[in-house]
Amino acid sequence: MARDRFAPEFDPDCGDEPLTSARQDIVIGRWQGLRALLRTTGPHWLVRGHRVRLLAQACAGSSTMESWLAAEPQSADALVLRAATETARAFTLAISAGRGAPMDRARIDTAVLACLAAAEAYPQDPTPWVSLISVARLYPTGVRRQELARWWDELHRRDPYNVEGHLQVLHYYSARWHGTHGLMYDFARDAAGVAPPGCALPVLVQYARVEEFRYALDAAEDRQNAVALSQHWKHDGAVSDVRRTWERWITQRGDAPVAPGELRDLNYLTHAACQAGVTDIAADLLRLQGRRATRTPWSYTGDAEKQIVKWRADLKVRG
Repeated sequence: MARDRFAPEFDPDCGDEPLTSARQDIVIGRWQGLRALLRTTGPHWLVRGHRVRLLAQACAGSSTMESWLAAEPQSADALVLRAATETARAFTLAISAGRGAPMDRARIDTAVLACLAAAEAYPQDPTPWVSLISVARLYPTGVRRQELARWWDELHRRDPYNVEGHLQVLHYYSARWHGTHGLMYDFARDAAGVAPPGCALPVLVQYARVEEFRYALDAAEDRQNAVALSQHWKHDGAVSDVRRTWERWITQRGDAPVAPGELRDLNYLTHAACQAGVTDIAADLLRLQGRRATRTPWSYTGDAEKQIVKWRADLKVRG
């Protein structure tokens, strides 16, 4: 009997089947599935943030969200999704314009106002504040330090260990946006240092390392010059960071299954462990990950599927 060849599954919803069903409704312009999903999700902030972010990406190219808001203009869930959708649309325009191209400030302002309206409609929800911090990156010179600090305080008060919110601040502080590598790493390590055992926040350091790699890759004249960046993942500091995240997060989280909203975080740590050559941890992480995978950050260092398959084979990971 032929052996089953391993192939990772790049489900855009990370195994969240109710989310997949709701996203299919967007294709046919049916908003009732979105309402039912977010109502059922309730104040489970990890799940809610994951679902709102991916729903917004799907809604950005359709009018389904507007149809829901027209039918239920006072719906807090609809207003939260509108904020995330306007944020996604602003980023889509920025990407289409290209790095350094002038950005339509009115589009950014529209997203900011939508975020503030959502925050007022659903005061307990951290999600609009995540969207707000995210869209702040698009202003050519960022936002005033006091304003960013206020938005951060609002998010932190509602959900102090919100990984997505921390990640958006990390991006803002990165050299590719409005900060420096040092500022970005300081923020990531400070957040990791106060995270309770089993919390995913220590993985911010791995996100920071990917950000630094992407910045260096953009600065390289060509991909051949980028080969020299291989040591970026393997030096003593990088190896220590992998072990520290493993110890603070994975070994302390117990036997709970990896939630869809945690899958990208897990892939960042798995990728870092493989690149750093920390084979004992990498093998355990690949087993924990199983077939479920996200294309980033693997796609930054080559073909995502080929890398995962190769590492599993090299480390003799089964199951």
